[in-house]
Amino acid sequence: MLKWIVVLAVAMVAAALAFEASQGPLYVNEVVATILGVFVSMVLGCGLFALAFFSDKSGHDDAVRGATEHSQEHDKSR
Repeated sequence: MLKWIVVLAVAMVAAALAFEASQGPLYVNEVVATILGVFVSMVLGCGLFALAFFSDKSGHDDAVRGATEHSQEHDKSR
């Protein structure tokens, strides 16, 4: 899954640079900022989204749900 996220991020960086190149000349600072900004944003966003899905499917969230339900039941009995 991580490989696909990185491939998607690289494709988005290429698309962003192609768009910027069509608007006028590219400067080094602009290229570096675009590469870092788009790549890091895509990897971080997609990675966190994937982790949320994997966490839900793995069953780790069930233990937390059970703990909060137990805590709510305990609070109601007071």
